[in-house]
Amino acid sequence: MILRHKALSVHLLTATGAVLSMLAMLAAVDGDWEMMFLWLVVAFVVDGIDGPLARRYSVKDNSPRYDGVIMDLIIDYLTYVFIPAFALFKSGLLSGWTGWFAIFVIVYGSVLYFADTGMKTKDNSFSGFPGCWNMVVLVLFATRPHWTVILFIVVILTIAMFRNIKFVHPVRTKRWRAITLPMTIAWVIFAGWAAWVDFHPASWAIWGLVISSIWLTVAGAVQQMVPEQPRRRA
Repeated sequence: MILRHKALSVHLLTATGAVLSMLAMLAAVDGDWEMMFLWLVVAFVVDGIDGPLARRYSVKDNSPRYDGVIMDLIIDYLTYVFIPAFALFKSGLLSGWTGWFAIFVIVYGSVLYFADTGMKTKDNSFSGFPGCWNMVVLVLFATRPHWTVILFIVVILTIAMFRNIKFVHPVRTKRWRAITLPMTIAWVIFAGWAAWVDFHPASWAIWGLVISSIWLTVAGAVQQMVPEQPRRRA
């Protein structure tokens, strides 16, 4: 397969995220939250794979007709923001005014963040919470905290989108990647398993989700507090 065909195949892989988001939305409309999250986890895996492939095959040079960045942002907004916000509202985790407040804050704040040209730092991390509401809402479904805790998390993370707080990219942030990448893979496994067992509270996957989520949430901020030491020349 010649290089331009490989580059085009990466675009086609990215585009499958739109189909996965539709499958997730159909499950959400039916209130089948477990199946919805399974589709979102698959979409998350595709999103994690297509980036490295795009860089490997230089899609901007070898398949320039399609803009992979725009395609990725459209799909990410659906799978990371829109569908999880809908699930948070319709599931009853937040009821009354709290549910309305949460979905408006999530979708409005996230669309501004996704359009922010300064969302990436020099080390390919994110400046501010990167709107990964799919991960947040899945953990909330699994742990079922009190509504005040959920509302607090939504408000804090929304504010964090527009603050100079670093959040690691699980693949592209080189510092501590030896920990972050395995933690991300573990999160995917725990998330898929938790959804598969209908978020049973006794499942070991719940604890794995919580631990891996904490790391992915705080690792970037810790890096800011602990500056990287320059390497000594031999």
